[in-house]
Amino acid sequence: MTSSSLLLLLALMLAWSAPAFLLARAGDQGLKRIHLYMHETFAGPNATAIVVVPSPLGANATFGLVGVLDDELRDGPDPKSSSLVGRYQGIFAGAGLVSPPGMQSAINFVFTAGEHSGSTLAMLGPVLSFTGAIERAVVGGTGAFRMARGYCVMMAAGNPTPDSIVYEVDLFVKMDYA
Repeated sequence: MTSSSLLLLLALMLAWSAPAFLLARAGDQGLKRIHLYMHETFAGPNATAIVVVPSPLGANATFGLVGVLDDELRDGPDPKSSSLVGRYQGIFAGAGLVSPPGMQSAINFVFTAGEHSGSTLAMLGPVLSFTGAIERAVVGGTGAFRMARGYCVMMAAGNPTPDSIVYEVDLFVKMDYA
């Protein structure tokens, strides 16, 4: 393969992938914002996030662990006064040996009530740290979100307890594909 063919192939691959940071730098024009709260319980009999395969490197290691989650998506931070609008379902795996140890995740936002009921959004990418904002790519969807692209930014809302945490979730999705 000639060097010009290789450059053309690289340029086409970059243009086709439309990374989330390019959408953000475009001033978020044409992006729909969806604001939610993800409620996760990681201890006790009603846990919504669990490790199903521990790391083969030992109890304190994360590399190689595999987990699943089925968290609540709500329209507010208080589970008693907010409405359930869907589920935050997916898998995560410890995929980093270096510090900070990275987690890879494949997540679906499954909307069961409200404006987006019956639709889903698919999110994929790393979680490099649980402190500060977590940003991942929205890579598709179904229903009203068919062919959606964009990004998701999550931050802890308030103080976590030993058993649970609430994340504030902002989804920015582009859906106007002709």
